[in-house]
Amino acid sequence: MGVMKISTAIVSGISPDSLNMIRTMRRYPSSMPYAIAANTFMKSDNHRMILRLRNIHRGRKCFIIGGGPSIKKMDLSVLNNEITFAHNAFFLIKDNVGFSPVYYVVEDLLPAEDNANILNSLDRTTKIFPQDLKYCLRPDEKTRYVYFDRYYSRYPSKKFPKFSTDALRKVYWGGTVVYMSLQLAFYMGIRQVYLLGIDLDYRLPGGAEIDSVLVSHQADVNHFHPDYFGPGKRWHHPHVDRMQRAFDYAWRFFAHNERQLFNATVGGKLKNVPRVSFESLFT
Repeated sequence: MGVMKISTAIVSGISPDSLNMIRTMRRYPSSMPYAIAANTFMKSDNHRMILRLRNIHRGRKCFIIGGGPSIKKMDLSVLNNEITFAHNAFFLIKDNVGFSPVYYVVEDLLPAEDNANILNSLDRTTKIFPQDLKYCLRPDEKTRYVYFDRYYSRYPSKKFPKFSTDALRKVYWGGTVVYMSLQLAFYMGIRQVYLLGIDLDYRLPGGAEIDSVLVSHQADVNHFHPDYFGPGKRWHHPHVDRMQRAFDYAWRFFAHNERQLFNATVGGKLKNVPRVSFESLFT
C-alpha cells in the first residue's frame, strides 16, 4: 500500500470533529493545545481551570462593567455580592466602589503591557487573559489563559463577528474586550447579562496616531477615570461601528439560545440591545 493510500485509510477512520481539530491545528499552531484539550482527556492545569468555569453560574445573572464615563453616574456598590466582569483599568476605581470584580478580563495588548505591573498584582479576582499575553501578564493561581482568536476575520468582513460557546477551545475577538466577557459569561451558563458603562461615545484625544494606535497626551474623557487612557497611555482607535455590530450579534446570539442581554447603561449610544433601568434591578 502506497503512502497516499495509507494516509487516506487513516483519515477515513477519523471523525469529522477530529478532522476539524486537525485543520485548526495546522492553521493556528498556538491553538493546538486548546483544540486537543477540548477533544481529549489531555488537559493541562490551565485547561482544567477553564473547564471548571463551564456552567459554573448556570441560570444566574451577571453584570459586565464597561469603561464609559456613565459609570460615574451609577452606584456600583450594590454589585458587591453579584457576579461581575470588569476590564482593563477598572483597578483605578475598585477601592471606591467597594469590591473587586469576580472576573477581570483583558484582551488588548496595549492596556495589558501598559498596566502589567498592577494587573499582575491583583489577587482578589479571577483573571482571564489570552494565552498570547502571557509574556506580560504572568501566571499565578488566580489567572487562566484562553486561546483568543484575533485573526479569524477583519471588520467589515461578513465573517465578523463569531461567537464562541466553548471557552476551553477558543474565544473570538470582537473589537471590544466586553465581547470576550460576553462569550465567557455564556460559557459559564449565565442566563441574563446586564451591560454597564457601554457608552459607545468617543472623542479622540490629542496626541499621535500611528497605524490606528493612539498615544494620549491628555486626560481621558472617554472613560470613567482620567488616567484610564491618560497621558502616555496607548489605545486603539475605538471604531464604534464595529463595536455596535459585535453587540448586535451577541444580543441575537443570546436570544436565539433563550438567554437575555440587556443594556443597563445610563445614557450612551449603544443601539438595539434592550434597555433596562439599573436602579430598577435593586428596588
